[in-house]
Amino acid sequence: MTGVPAQAFSKHDHGACCRSVMNTARRLCVARGVRLTPVREKVLELLLESHVALGAYTILARLADAGFRSQPPVAYRALDFLVAHGLVHRVEKLNAYVACNQPQAGHSPAFMICSHCHQVAETVGKTRSGVLGKTAQAIGFDIQHTVIEAEGVCATCQKRAVS
Repeated sequence: MTGVPAQAFSKHDHGACCRSVMNTARRLCVARGVRLTPVREKVLELLLESHVALGAYTILARLADAGFRSQPPVAYRALDFLVAHGLVHRVEKLNAYVACNQPQAGHSPAFMICSHCHQVAETVGKTRSGVLGKTAQAIGFDIQHTVIEAEGVCATCQKRAVS
């Protein structure tokens, strides 16, 4: 793993965090010649509201509250686009989605999931140069995609449990 901060579990300026990711997403879409449509942008905004992963139906309900069509394909198409362009990640364990905190970097994310508060922290996994990558190389295996998810309890929830 690299030293990328796991912002979900640390104090940070969340407004600046959101603005930075949203601005990067807009720039990347322009550079790639793809459109960040209003519904795609809204889905990304919803995912940036907190570091808690959201399921597709929660996103759909929040889209409807915001005045968008409430048909499942609306949410799924937006999520598919955002995932395909590295702006959002699917957290397999939760069957939910989180905004990528480093959308400009091609990387293999690793997730730390708090089983109490359900926040998800993203860091970058070194799958090619780490132990997994070296093992794969030794047996002639070409890693195409990895999903690393660790479930545990964040420091805040640990402190609450002790109090």
